[in-house]
Amino acid sequence: MIEDAEVVAGEAILSGAVAESSHDAVLEMLVRQHSRLVYRIAYSVLRRHHDAEDATQETFLRVLRYSSKLSTVEDPKLWLARIAWRVAVDRGRQRGRRHEIAMDAPEERAAEVASPDLSADRGIEGTQAGAALEKLIAALPEKLRQPLILSAIEEMSPAVVAATLGISEAAVRSRVFRARQILREKLTQAVRGKQR
Repeated sequence: MIEDAEVVAGEAILSGAVAESSHDAVLEMLVRQHSRLVYRIAYSVLRRHHDAEDATQETFLRVLRYSSKLSTVEDPKLWLARIAWRVAVDRGRQRGRRHEIAMDAPEERAAEVASPDLSADRGIEGTQAGAALEKLIAALPEKLRQPLILSAIEEMSPAVVAATLGISEAAVRSRVFRARQILREKLTQAVRGKQR
């Protein structure tokens, strides 16, 4: 009898260890498969490499903390996207409260300007145009800006954007369309203003 109890206890310990190792394997697979997606979402909100890296790490720490819910998750990719979005938005709000001034590292600025195919003047013009476009996008209302950034800039599908933001795919398409219209109008006005 005692031997049977020891065998049962040993099997329970082994099955627990197997379950834990398979659980770790699932978490590792999630990190390998979706870390780029999580980083892209974080970067689309925070627009700074180091902040996006921190948000990515925090996202996976939350996944580890709530890993017991993983077995009930239907689509882990969408689940991760939502967590990443919430973490990045929270970090962005915290950063806004601290009134940080974004200062790019000199090597990052040099990489933007330097290109073997472009003259220095064209490279600077491209950088200035990119900065102007970023300002126009930042000026969009948040409900238009978020889907635009995720779908157009981060190249996420409408389904993933919808799941991330908790809205319908039709709303994603509509908001992206409206955001592009506004940007087109503002860019047209800016070009006309320069021609005068």
